[in-house]
Amino acid sequence: MNDGRRVLIILPAWNEADGLPAVLGEIKRQLPYVDTLVVDDGSTDRTSEVAAAAGSAVARLPFNLGVGGAMRLGYRYAQQHGYDVAIQVDADGQHDPFYIPVLLERLGEADLVIGARFDGEGDYRVRGPRRWAMRLLSLVLSRITRTRLTDTTSGFRACNRPMIEFFARWYPVEYLGDTVESLVGAARCGFTVRQAPVAMRARTTGRPSASPVKAMVYLVRAGLVLLLAMIRRMPPHLKDFAPGSPYYLSATTGPAASPAEV
Repeated sequence: MNDGRRVLIILPAWNEADGLPAVLGEIKRQLPYVDTLVVDDGSTDRTSEVAAAAGSAVARLPFNLGVGGAMRLGYRYAQQHGYDVAIQVDADGQHDPFYIPVLLERLGEADLVIGARFDGEGDYRVRGPRRWAMRLLSLVLSRITRTRLTDTTSGFRACNRPMIEFFARWYPVEYLGDTVESLVGAARCGFTVRQAPVAMRARTTGRPSASPVKAMVYLVRAGLVLLLAMIRRMPPHLKDFAPGSPYYLSATTGPAASPAEV
């Protein structure tokens, strides 16, 4: 149930023409009350054309910026079009739309909800250095957010209107910025973070880029990203949208208002 809220599903997509029709079709069948936006992240195939033919709104980046750059554009689209909820969903079929109502329900007690793979739902497994990095991130970020988190690198996320306003103005585009740094930034500004258990599926197209060497590189880079996220100064104007601000109170207790109206 969306309880009258306007919900936008954002799908960052890079060369996903083969799988998008099935992914968009599944969302449309299961969730007829949501809108979708495919952010074509500089694809060289027919991603934009296929998404538009499937009935989705499309925003196209001229160059490949990565998930962070694509999601920053997606949040700006959600903010400019007045959506109450934005949900990030992978374009490769790994995220099951069945769990979106679960995220929406949990959003009633949080500003940002993470769909967690390692919380008792499904049998998704990660081993070796990549798993060590995920556990380290979850341990540290659980302390920062003051809640139990088991999957801080999940890209299956839902956020409310104040969080959309926040991310439309500040969203890291660097490596792991869309997951780790965005989560640290939200927590440091006082937003409430929670997780909901989800089962993750195998991707329907493309190949995973995992290997032992890449897993070790991931471990090192994840630690550096976390360190930078902790020491980087947050832009002071973001407090205008954080919990306790007049805008936050207006957006969460009554009809949505623009920041200029409060």
